[in-house]
Amino acid sequence: MCRRAAGADDDCEGPNSSPLGDLISSPLFYVTFGIAGGVAVVSQFEDAALLLSAFPIVGLTVLSKTSIGADLEASVERRRPVLEAAERATAAARAEARAALPDFYGPRRALLVDPPPPHLTGSLPGDLGFDPLGLGAASPDALDRAVELELLHARWAMLGAIGVLLPEALDMTGLLDLAEPVWWRVGAAKASGETLAYAGLGGFVIAGKQGVAVIALCQAVLMGGPEYARYVGIRSLEPVGVYLPGDNCWPGGAPFDPFKLADDPAFYEVQRVAEIKHGRLAMVATLGFAVQAYVTREGPVANLLGVPGYS
Repeated sequence: MCRRAAGADDDCEGPNSSPLGDLISSPLFYVTFGIAGGVAVVSQFEDAALLLSAFPIVGLTVLSKTSIGADLEASVERRRPVLEAAERATAAARAEARAALPDFYGPRRALLVDPPPPHLTGSLPGDLGFDPLGLGAASPDALDRAVELELLHARWAMLGAIGVLLPEALDMTGLLDLAEPVWWRVGAAKASGETLAYAGLGGFVIAGKQGVAVIALCQAVLMGGPEYARYVGIRSLEPVGVYLPGDNCWPGGAPFDPFKLADDPAFYEVQRVAEIKHGRLAMVATLGFAVQAYVTREGPVANLLGVPGYS
């Protein structure tokens, strides 16, 4: 049992947020619900896709207005001094880690343009001194916005590249029979009114039984909440008891780092560089997928296997 000395601070809470707050705000929770609960609900109620897509943001908003939400937020406020002190200590340790990685950060890093523009000082991961259009030169806020947008597109491109390659590869190897494995043909099929079912699972026709307009509306509702939370900032989850120790681009905390991979400062700084490098490669690859689809009318795996001497 957790005990306190008289007059001592409340030390019975978790290090960052409450278990309930971690659960309901975790992306892992919604992925699990989307696969398990979504399949069950939509297989019984085919028109429930829009309602289901609104569940995350509506659920969190409703919870924040209840007494449970108020208690969770009060818990964060009680622990704020300790949490902020831990955040400052982590930031200092990460600054030391960056100083110990001169190949990635600081004036000795690899550069595409030497000397680099004045606003690129080597403090950012993947900073190669390259900003030919001066997108981040106007002000620190402009640079922060450019970094946020690049990272956002990089993460989507990494997910999208896997989503393009994996279905086609699984279908071509016979490991999984998909209704339509080629990424661009899925959109074409939906635009022509076809119904697509995947792997024989009824719930996987959430998109398949809906038209393009309904799918777009579901996506707008589903992403509207997270995008608004990102716009509001790092404290947007505190009303449900979640304290995020990072910033808008790397929030950290249990919802966004459930395996605590960022606890090692050196590992964290190296992985930030790896993330943006892989993300830039994925963005270029995604553009290549689109150009290949337009020119060859095939998927990227088929194009790769069609290279003379490859297969």
